[in-house]
Amino acid sequence: MLDFAIAWDWLTFAVRWLHVVTAIAWIGSSFYFIALDLGLRQHPGLPEGAHGEEWQVHGGGFYHIQKYLVAPASMPEHLTWFKWESYATWLSGAALMAMLYYAGAELYLIDRNVLDVPAWGAIVISLASLTVGWIVYDRLCKSPLGDSDTGLMLLLYVLLVFMAWGYTQLFTGRAAFIHLGAFTATIMSANVFFIIIPNQTKVVAALKVGKKPEPALGKEAKQRSLHNNYLTLPVIFLMLSNHYPLAFATPYNWVIASLVFIMGVLIRHYFNTKHARKGEPNWTWLVSGIVFVIIIWLSTNPIRYVEEEAELPSRGAERLMASVEFDAARDVVLSRCSMCHAAEPAWDGIHWPPKGVRLETDVQIATLARDIYLQAGVSHAMPPGNVTDIPAEERAVLVRWYRSRGDS
Repeated sequence: MLDFAIAWDWLTFAVRWLHVVTAIAWIGSSFYFIALDLGLRQHPGLPEGAHGEEWQVHGGGFYHIQKYLVAPASMPEHLTWFKWESYATWLSGAALMAMLYYAGAELYLIDRNVLDVPAWGAIVISLASLTVGWIVYDRLCKSPLGDSDTGLMLLLYVLLVFMAWGYTQLFTGRAAFIHLGAFTATIMSANVFFIIIPNQTKVVAALKVGKKPEPALGKEAKQRSLHNNYLTLPVIFLMLSNHYPLAFATPYNWVIASLVFIMGVLIRHYFNTKHARKGEPNWTWLVSGIVFVIIIWLSTNPIRYVEEEAELPSRGAERLMASVEFDAARDVVLSRCSMCHAAEPAWDGIHWPPKGVRLETDVQIATLARDIYLQAGVSHAMPPGNVTDIPAEERAVLVRWYRSRGDS
């Protein structure tokens, strides 16, 4: 019979896969249309109302694309909308965060050395930050400050830096980075749901009844699309960061996150300029490289781990520590795993615990029992290449220990 831990792990894998697939679809279509829009050319002979056109070759054929700022002389029978990619990406991402960070709040979301709150309190703070963040951003865009694209972008950057710092005062380093990514992605998807698609719908509706659309609708939608364009790359970095403690587990993690936004803007500026055929600002790569070196330097500061002082076990950890199988399982972990998963790893070439996981104390081992069970018990993912020669008998000990938690 498939136990809950294995079923849950496969379910999170499926949701993560869905999230990646939908994100590829959203980002891919977004980047394509940005490049297409910037590459449009105007010349005599275009159909009435056409803003520009582009010829492209792909898949053994040629494509002739024309853009109308308002609409062609007659509305086409079939109009393709690009919106579900955004919605599916946000929904799958929200589901994944709930499954990993809300369901596992005691381990992945809450750092009691930062903010000692119950799991439900941390979840409320998380949801409130995403909701309030969108409201604040939307109000800024609709205020007189929104009349300046550059000024608004700078103000948005200040908001993101503040949130980067703020999240590190609320959650674990890993959760802070994920939340900053979710905060940004929520703004992006909400832009599509609340502004871009509704405005475009109003434009289409007006055209169908022969009315002239309000120019402000297109201007507002274009501004939000511009923001989404420049925020995409930092979001990808933040979503991948949970695999790299050097990014999220240092005292300067919020500074690192802030610098990542600068890198993302620089890289997008290069491609936007190139696609618009306005040159190739190669200096952006040099500056991005310098910023990345600064990030690497900041990451060499002492890494901060939640487990260093988190010696108060959860109820689940208490049950596992009380199990008759615990002593045997702990001996396996200490002899086969702790040489790498320690504050000061003893394994040659390992300078910090992989993935930030430490397995040195009873509480640390019991707290991470599920991961030990999945990684080194029912599968052979750990240790990598079985470098510590853990035999099948010892893996069986880990399995028996984890499965005994309900019998303690």
